[in-house]
Formats: sequence, C-alpha cells, structure tokens
Amino acid sequence: MTKLLPGILAMAAIVVASNILVQFLFGQWLTWGAFTYPLAFLVTDVMNRVYGAPTARKVVFVGFVVGVVCSLIGTQIMGEFGPLVTLRIALGSGIAFLTAQLLDVAIFDRLRGGAWWQAPVISSLIGSSIDTALFFFIAFSAALSPLLPGDVAWANEALPILGVGPEAPLWASLAIADWGVKLALALIALLPFRLITRKIIAHPA
Repeated sequence: MTKLLPGILAMAAIVVASNILVQFLFGQWLTWGAFTYPLAFLVTDVMNRVYGAPTARKVVFVGFVVGVVCSLIGTQIMGEFGPLVTLRIALGSGIAFLTAQLLDVAIFDRLRGGAWWQAPVISSLIGSSIDTALFFFIAFSAALSPLLPGDVAWANEALPILGVGPEAPLWASLAIADWGVKLALALIALLPFRLITRKIIAHPA
C-alpha cells in the first residue's frame, strides 16, 4: 500500500482539480482543466515504470472512482444553464478516462524494454488521442443524441474550425484544441517523468 499511496493521492488530486477547472474557460477553445488532466498520464506512466502494470492499473481504477464521484456531485449542483455536469458528459468522461488510461498502461508495458522515452511518449500520445476522441464524441456528438439524454445543440453549432478552418460542429474545435494541449504536455512531461522515476528507483521507500 505504501508504494501505491503517492500515485493514488496524485491521481485523485489531478482528477478533482480537473473536474473543478473544467468549469472555467481559458480563451475560446479550452478550459483550465485541459492543462491539468493530461498529468494523469504522467502519474500512470511513472507508476508503470517504477512498480509495473498491475500497480499502475490500480491507480487508474482509483482515479476512475474519484472521477465518478466528482461527476455525480456535479450532476447535483445547479449552474446558470442547469447541472454543472450532465449525465452524458459524466458518461463520456468516465468511458474516455478508463479506456485511455488502461490503453496507456498496456502500451507502456509492451514498450518498457525500449529507450527510456519511447514508452511514455507513445503510450501517452495514443492514450491522449483516444481519450479526446471518445470524450467529445460521446459527450457532444449529435449522432448519439437519440441514444443519450441531454441538450447538446450548442456544441453542434456549425463554426469555422478554431475560428479559421472549414465549418464543423463547435465540439470539433474544442476537441482539436484539447488534443493539441495533451500532445504538447505529453512531450513536456518527459522531463519530470525522467527525474521522478530515476529518483524513486535510486531511492526506493
């Protein structure tokens, strides 16, 4: 349990912070949560490198449970336009998180024998891409509206992509901006990944 605790606390803190910060806009296409949520992949990869895939999966499941609790709380808090978190967004968030994180763990584990940077880069890039695609499609796509409750008309307003490209539903611009931040942070996270893993391996608890 001792080796799990730092990862669990870090993952829980990131999930809680992201659920709060996603309510606040950063510019036109992003929320502040876009800058904290990708750190979940850093936590997963550190735990995977140091303690192995089974331990990393346990940390992921804790993060999933914390996310579900946050989403359920959000559905009960009423904002100006209704609940802060709709059931559809909660569903998309949970499915995307669990799928992407477990995929990250599996890919990292497969590549752990390569260069030190290879596993975290490839697993995070693929996991982040899957996470973005699943969340925004489930949460906002009009194609799923007959199956999932919730008014997502605002997210399907046709606008130029990121304000400059061809027209597409608003949620496509939100997804592209979110994806770009995740890819950038996956590369930036290489430095703390290297420093943290070397320190833990050199000085195990």
